Amino acid sequence: MPVKQVMTDSESKMKKAVDVLHDELKGVRTGRASTGLIENLKVEYYGNPTPLKALASLAAPQADMLVVKPFDPGSIKDIEKAIMTSDLSMAPIVEGKIIRLNVPALSEERRRQLAQQVSKLGEQTKISVRNIRRDAIKELEKKQKDKVITEDDLEKGKKQLDDMTKHQTDKVDEIVRHKTDEIMQD
Repeated sequence: MPVKQVMTDSESKMKKAVDVLHDELKGVRTGRASTGLIENLKVEYYGNPTPLKALASLAAPQADMLVVKPFDPGSIKDIEKAIMTSDLSMAPIVEGKIIRLNVPALSEERRRQLAQQVSKLGEQTKISVRNIRRDAIKELEKKQKDKVITEDDLEKGKKQLDDMTKHQTDKVDEIVRHKTDEIMQD
C-alpha cells in the first residue's frame, strides 16, 4: 500500500507539471489571434492585480483580432494600460465600451524565437517531471530501508516510476511539437 500512495502522489504531481506547461503555452503567440494570449494578463483593478478574464469577456472574432468587453465599463482605462505595458506589443483601440486588439503577423525571426521559448518551457517541465521521479525513488528507498516495503516492491516501484516519467515526458514532447508547428505555420 505505501508504494501505491507514492505512485499516486507522483503521478498527480507529474500531471500537474504538464498542465502548467499547457497553460503557459496558451499565452505564447501563434500566427492567429487567441484569447489565451491575454486571458491571464494582470490588470491593476482597485489596487489588486486581477487576471483579465475575471474583468472582461474575451473573444477572437477574426484570425487577426481580439475583442475585450469589460464587465465594468469603468475598468477600460486600467485594462488599456495593462495591455500597453505588457510585452504583447499590441496597441489597444478603445471603441466605446470595448477594446479591440489587432494581432500583427509574426516575422520568421520572431517565429523562431517563440519556438525556442516553447522548447525551453518544455525542457523545464521535463526537468520537473524527472525531479518528481527522483524524489519518489528516494522516498521508496527510505521506506525499504525502514523495512516498510520489500526490495521487490522497491524495484517494481522504480519500474513504474520510470514508465510514468517516460509517458509524461513523451506527452511534453507532443505538446511542444504541436505548439511549435502552430507557431511556424503561416
